[in-house]
Parts: sequence; C-alpha cells; structure tokens
Amino acid sequence: MKWLNETIEFPPLTEANSEGLLAVGGDLSPERVLFAYQNGIFPWYESDQPILWWAPDPRFVLYPHKLKVSKSTKQILKNQSFEITVNRNFKEVIQACAKVKREAQSGTWITDKMIETYCELHQRGIAKSVEVWQNKKLVGGLYGVELNDTIFCGESMFSYVSNASKIGFTSFVQNSKYKLIDCQLHTNHLESLGAESISRIEFMKYLKPQILLNK
Repeated sequence: MKWLNETIEFPPLTEANSEGLLAVGGDLSPERVLFAYQNGIFPWYESDQPILWWAPDPRFVLYPHKLKVSKSTKQILKNQSFEITVNRNFKEVIQACAKVKREAQSGTWITDKMIETYCELHQRGIAKSVEVWQNKKLVGGLYGVELNDTIFCGESMFSYVSNASKIGFTSFVQNSKYKLIDCQLHTNHLESLGAESISRIEFMKYLKPQILLNK
C-alpha cells in the first residue's frame, strides 16, 4: 500500500487492493482532490483515520438514460411538491450531508477539511450542489464533482423529509447532459434507481488524461 507525500501523484490503479483501496495519506488540497477525480480516484475515510484513496473495480455507475423513476416519484414531480435548485447553497448542503448517520460508520467521513476543500472546488465551478426546498426550507440535497461536462461524481445526499433526496437526484439526472453518473460504490437505494456495476477499465474510458491545475 503506497503512502503519499506532498507530491501530488498516485500509483497505477491496478495496485488497488480487492476492496479498491489504492493509497493512504497525502492531503486534501483542492489540487490533489481534483487530480484524483480526473484519474478515477476518490477520498473516503472516517474522521479518526488517515486519508484513504479509492479506485474500486467494479465501479458503480448510473447511465442517465437508464434512470428508473417510480410512479410515486413521477407523481411527486408532477405535483411540484418540492422546489429543486442547483448551486444555491453548496455549503449548507455539504454540512447537512456531514451530519447524516450512516450504517457501519462510527463517525462522519465529511470532515471539516473536506468541507473546506469541496467548498473551494465549488468556488472554482467544479463541485456542484442540488438543493430540495419545501415551504422555502432546505429539506434535502446532494453534492458532487463535475468532470468535463461528461461525468458527475456523486458524493453524498441527505433528507430531512421523506423522498426529498430522491426527488432532487431524479430531477437533477433527468435535466442533465451527463453521459455517466459516478455512484462509486454499490448501495441498494441507487441500484433501485437504475445504477449498475461496470469494470474499472470501462469507467476510465469516460475520463480523459488531465494536467494538474496551477495553484
């Protein structure tokens, strides 16, 4: 397992272990995090762990044209029970996602430093948020990273009321022009919406080699 230093680089993806763990350490600078996404890698760890970098094989993804929308979801969208916006309040969305309790996790993986980094990427026009409002109150949302107007790498979502995040996700995907939504790892919820597993090699075909952004 490679331990990263201050140099922004990663080992070949083929060095990831069977669970997809590729490297440990380094930092969460916006430059490193963006470089990671551009090369099929993402950070995911709990607050009491070192930074862990992942490149799983297979990769869990959603092709927008394969999105499954239930009759009940269609009805909610038709009734316009929620207002959906994009990039209206990124920081509040990521902070809400950080507070969500997850199964088999003792703490949050969205640390203060991670919030700071993704907010910086948002300011650069790279990270995006989707907000779901009801009676002018934020009741759900999600955020992620956009690559080349081709891929949206979904990171996390939250709901304060039933169906809020599902409605936000569904509306966002339906109105996007992305070729692929990167869901990273399998969840039953995303599978019910049409997400599926593809090989890492197939996933990497959607990424183009990138040069590191200047600081």
